[in-house]
Amino acid sequence: MAITTIADFYKETSEFVNCEVNPLLPAGFNAKEIGHFNVFNLETLMQGLTELPETMPYSRKAYYKISLVRGRNVAEYADKVINIEQNALLFATPRIPYHWIPQDLDQKGYFCLFTDDFLVQSKSGVILDELPIFKPGGYPIFQLSNEQADEVAALFKKMQNETQSDYLYKFDLIRNFVMELVHYGQKLQPYTPNSGTHNASARVSSLFIELLERQFPVSSPQQKLSLRTAKDYADRLAIHSNHLNKVLKESTGKTTTEHIAGRLVQEAKILLKQTDWNISEIAYSLGFEQLSHFSNFFKKQTSLSPIEIRSQVG
Repeated sequence: MAITTIADFYKETSEFVNCEVNPLLPAGFNAKEIGHFNVFNLETLMQGLTELPETMPYSRKAYYKISLVRGRNVAEYADKVINIEQNALLFATPRIPYHWIPQDLDQKGYFCLFTDDFLVQSKSGVILDELPIFKPGGYPIFQLSNEQADEVAALFKKMQNETQSDYLYKFDLIRNFVMELVHYGQKLQPYTPNSGTHNASARVSSLFIELLERQFPVSSPQQKLSLRTAKDYADRLAIHSNHLNKVLKESTGKTTTEHIAGRLVQEAKILLKQTDWNISEIAYSLGFEQLSHFSNFFKKQTSLSPIEIRSQVG
């Protein structure tokens, strides 16, 4: 699964609106001491388009994003689909991947994006990932009335105006506006997702397999797998590990653990036969802290020890 960085965002957006990257980025808004922040008018970005752009791929972002959406859209999470007919306030976090699909060109609203160091606790007084609205497991999209959407738009306009000001403490003021949006959202009721059981299950299975395969091949003894357990994968997909296991068992006949173990064994055999890494290095790169744990796992899965597999080479 792709991870979109701030640099990726500006590159894609500059291509989207057919302009250079720099005009989209206010001076001083990427300084190390303040983190990164920017705010955009969606209608302005979409001016001149005669057809819908390619939909945003299912991906994780390396930044936070708060959007006021005024238009018809669909948001797809790993196991849920949310239809947006008119006005919505969306909170996106690096921890929860999603897929955004505009339904027509009549799109208005605003969005701001920022890195975690922009709202670091010492500056904002909060820990972002401990806020209810940014915790995994939820679907932080909130339906708004026209009146509420106007109120939220006013906050975005204040942020946009402040980005152009010479006020010495404008970043502190912008942080206050961002936190006002967060609190506004936390008081609202989220959209009710559509179950879409078949499509959702197929999407979960597909995304799990993609996550699993993206960890391979292991190309260096220093490279260590970042996802090793069923919970690791479930957390990355923002679903419960029991749900992931149920979906995989129903769709593939194998549990999450069985999929992971099978792929680990496959990679272990390749490394044992095709590299000169010692077995401890192979164990470490596959996420085993102890050589004995790797040896026991491998023998349980194959009935052979790693040394026996290596001895078969040639």
